[in-house]
Amino acid sequence: MTNNEIKLTIEFTGVAKQFTGVPSVDFVFPEGITYKDVVRALGERYPELIGLLIDQDGETFLSSNMFIINNEMALPVMVMDEHPNDGDRLVLVSIMTGG
Repeated sequence: MTNNEIKLTIEFTGVAKQFTGVPSVDFVFPEGITYKDVVRALGERYPELIGLLIDQDGETFLSSNMFIINNEMALPVMVMDEHPNDGDRLVLVSIMTGG
C-alpha cells in the first residue's frame, strides 16, 4: 500500500454474507474514492450481488441496503458521493422488509 491509497474492510451480514461466502473482505483503493466506487468494486468482485443488493447500474444499492461505518449505527452511508477514510470498517447491511 502506498501513501496515495486507503484500505477498507467490508463486513458482510445476512444475505450478502450468504452470497459472498465470506464474513469480510479487504480492499485497497486510491485516495479520493467515493462510496459509489466501493459499491462498484463489490459488484465486480461479487457479481451475484448485482440485482440482489446492488442496482443494475453497478454503483448504488437497491432500496434498504447500506453501509454502516465503523459499527456506528448513527452513521449509515446515504450519500454515495462521499469519501471513506483509510482504515474504515464498512458493514453491508440489508434491511429486508415485506408482508
